[in-house]
Amino acid sequence: MLPFAGLTSQSCRRRAGTGIPVKGCKLPTFPSIFSTPFLLMSLAASASTAASSLLPPAAPWTGASEQLVAAPNDPWITPAEKSDFQDSPDAARTLGYLRAMDAKSDLLSLHTFGKSYQGRELVYVLAKKPGAGKPVVMIQAGIHAGEIDGKDAGLMLLRDIAFHGRDDLLDRVDIVFIPILNVDAHENASPFGRPNMRGLRTKGARTNAQGLDLNRDYARLQSPEIAAVVALLQRFDPALYIDVHVSDGTDYQYDTTYTFAGWGSYARSRATAGWLMNDYTTAVDAALVAQGHVPGVYPSWIDEDQPGKGLRISAEGPRYSTGYGDFAGIPTVLVESHTMKPYKRRVLGTYVLLEQSIRTVARDHARIAQAKSQDRAARPARLMTAWERDPEPLATRDFKGYRYDTYDSKASGARELRWTGEPVDIGLPVYGVRSAREMDFPKAWWVRPEQQDIIATLRAHGVQMQALASQCTLPLEVVGFANGKDRTNPYKAVKNVTLPTGAVRITSDQAKRSLAAALLAPESDDSFLAQGYFDQALPPESRLPNHLLAPLADRMMESDPALRASFEQALAGDKALSSDPQARLRWWLERSDYFERSLFTYPVFTENGTTTCRFDAGVSADAPAIHDVQAVNPRETR
Repeated sequence: MLPFAGLTSQSCRRRAGTGIPVKGCKLPTFPSIFSTPFLLMSLAASASTAASSLLPPAAPWTGASEQLVAAPNDPWITPAEKSDFQDSPDAARTLGYLRAMDAKSDLLSLHTFGKSYQGRELVYVLAKKPGAGKPVVMIQAGIHAGEIDGKDAGLMLLRDIAFHGRDDLLDRVDIVFIPILNVDAHENASPFGRPNMRGLRTKGARTNAQGLDLNRDYARLQSPEIAAVVALLQRFDPALYIDVHVSDGTDYQYDTTYTFAGWGSYARSRATAGWLMNDYTTAVDAALVAQGHVPGVYPSWIDEDQPGKGLRISAEGPRYSTGYGDFAGIPTVLVESHTMKPYKRRVLGTYVLLEQSIRTVARDHARIAQAKSQDRAARPARLMTAWERDPEPLATRDFKGYRYDTYDSKASGARELRWTGEPVDIGLPVYGVRSAREMDFPKAWWVRPEQQDIIATLRAHGVQMQALASQCTLPLEVVGFANGKDRTNPYKAVKNVTLPTGAVRITSDQAKRSLAAALLAPESDDSFLAQGYFDQALPPESRLPNHLLAPLADRMMESDPALRASFEQALAGDKALSSDPQARLRWWLERSDYFERSLFTYPVFTENGTTTCRFDAGVSADAPAIHDVQAVNPRETR
């Protein structure tokens, strides 16, 4: 631990999001060396060296993409290039570099599209030539701020577009580039960040200032950062959305890996998945190989401590960037450069992938638009809401790995894995998933008007809805639970439900039918219910205790011979029911007048019939509310 760690005075806490000490505070004094940049750089260098010493040796590498690095005397050399890829600029230096390019190039304009949880500006660069209707490639860096390769690759690419003759990339495509999405985590940098990653003296954090993993928030929109990104996706509806990361875990030969929702195999948007898995992959792989890189499918392991067990691919829900793009009908690529490769090599591989992605969209934009339309017009009858690993492998995949062995660790008292840096090509089994739960699509869902958070989130996602103009009663399926957190043994029944003015109806006959189902259906793992919106919800009444429930059931048996016959028939056909006193009493409780008040009723109902309810004219989410997007400088937005 540093000798001065933990000595920050209560009175000297910095204002959130500014880095400025509170007025009048007195910081503790130390020898002058502690306040010098030299010491901070030394600490970062020593921490980086210590972390790197734990990693396997880096393989030597040269590639044609090294020609992309600016000359030392280039006036537009990026901060990362200037440091020989030892450092990545903080948010202020990044914004300063972008402002400078914006001031000198008519091809680039800088915009804000929201604020972080701590109040920092979220910015994007729009790179375009005059002309309307061109497809958009939206590139996002720093959703996990320690994985910042995309930012430095993007700065280099924008520089080359603006000043080094690559402006042909804008002939048929517009580019939206987000340099740092998780900007609060980016500024929470440390020399001790991501010890599993080679390169950079300091690295940002993974979670935002709320402690959220932003790449788990696309469905719920709990963070201002992802809410702003989803609004931007609504605004631009890109032909391709690229989310740039760095891998975790194991060692292998690939330096630039990427994948799509469900690894393509389990994507719900089948037409766009077909383009991504074929034409896109072929073009990107060829470009990377030509530039000296080793591309591959992003590997997800059965067990990182035992890589020989094989790889897994899986379906995805809309909480992830790739899953969200799949549910929204937006072709989405997850880029994962390899954590153990040197930073320069990773950034250059990312640059090549981004450039080729833009060129491929320019070439294939008509096919992409057709695939998006086809996917959005699809109306699947069923949705898989839960899945489990299939015990039988789908295939065996040739994999460019590194040999590993094990050693006796005195610390753990067990044999631990150790990578040797010796390349080896092996065959690994690839395991997929099988459906564990599916749902049929209803005709529509209904949400009570007091659930404004849910309604607002649906609107933010662009889900179409109608609002009731006046009170209406109609038959709907109602779902109840013991409480909002205990969702075992759900109770379902079709009842006449009276809904007040302002309740909203969400038709399943819409492009975002699967997204609406994932958010609303109680059986979905990404629903508002499963994500904890109602964890504190309780039923209107406590359950009847047995000393009251048992005599009530006995009285019901005596007074209703038909119900008694049904009970006896149920006992005869169900040994578990017959032998369980609590289950027997629950059977009677469910048929009593007291049952509904002992349940928490999920305030989302499903419709499968017809409705004659009247709706407010023009109230829908066809054109969802979008946050104003402002230019950072006073020049006209381009």
